Amino acid sequence: MAKDKTVSNKSYSDIFEATKTALMAHGAAQMQAEHVAHATAHSEMHGNVICGLQYVESYCIQLASGRVDGTVTSEITRPKTAAVLSDAKCGFAQPAFATGLDLALEVARDTGIAMYAIKNSHTCTSLGYFTEQIAKRGMIGIGFTNASPVVAAPGGKSRVIGTNPMACSVPNGSGGMAMHFDFSTSAVALGKIMMAKYAHEPIPLGWAVDENGHPTTDPEAALRGSLCSAGGYKGWGLGVLVELMASAMTGSVNSLDVSGLKLADGPPHRLGQMYLIIDPTTFGDAFAERFERLASAVMEDDGARLPGQNRAAADSVNVPEALWDKIVGLGRA
Repeated sequence: MAKDKTVSNKSYSDIFEATKTALMAHGAAQMQAEHVAHATAHSEMHGNVICGLQYVESYCIQLASGRVDGTVTSEITRPKTAAVLSDAKCGFAQPAFATGLDLALEVARDTGIAMYAIKNSHTCTSLGYFTEQIAKRGMIGIGFTNASPVVAAPGGKSRVIGTNPMACSVPNGSGGMAMHFDFSTSAVALGKIMMAKYAHEPIPLGWAVDENGHPTTDPEAALRGSLCSAGGYKGWGLGVLVELMASAMTGSVNSLDVSGLKLADGPPHRLGQMYLIIDPTTFGDAFAERFERLASAVMEDDGARLPGQNRAAADSVNVPEALWDKIVGLGRA
């Protein structure tokens, strides 16, 4: 099969405008569409194509079906001194996060730490997109979110939690990031198994189990079964922690109660995200010095690097022609 032709030199602005137009054509208001479009373009510029343009069609379909509300404005409350809650009211996570972020940062500056919770939101897609914003405002950002169930407990076969990612971004003191990571607590993203299926390639042992709980290298069997946690019981523990932080702490739903994230119809996602926003100067000025001591030791070791080191956005990206045509077409709906 011939590979899709690519259209080179699609800039951040190109992707932002095409995504915004498509979302607004399917019922999103301008502010909400712009926040989602920025997140989409950001993902593409950083090579995270699974969270980029590939998601736009499902956003549009779910706007049209009512599974996500593209016009709602989040309600911001402060239930305790160091806690800020943004109720997305079944809308997109990106505008829900933006609406309460300034208050959450102010709370962190005043108290040293803030718990910033988002509840009842659509999938946030790329969790690191949000912790990065926190770090660029001078704070440490640690994020948690859950998703539809695809991961079984070690030794089990039933899907009980999502890929349940964690993300952490550390400021560098000058408006950028000194460290950044964003990873699922599952052994692999579900999309990689889908890609292996389409390529007719086996998957490594340890990625998934079949419907009977047996380890498998067959992507089709894996898709009928469940994903495994990264690092066995260690990753499973982290995945359960994420589940509790994102759902139980925020008052959002368990992964068990979320149907497929890209399904056209069905109940709204009502997912949660929890962000710990930490002022690195809370206990004095040692943070930057201690971090630099660590970073220097890593840099002295040839081939080693800190998480996110040398990460940079591309000036332009190649987008498959069929995908770009689809996004542009969605904007004409």
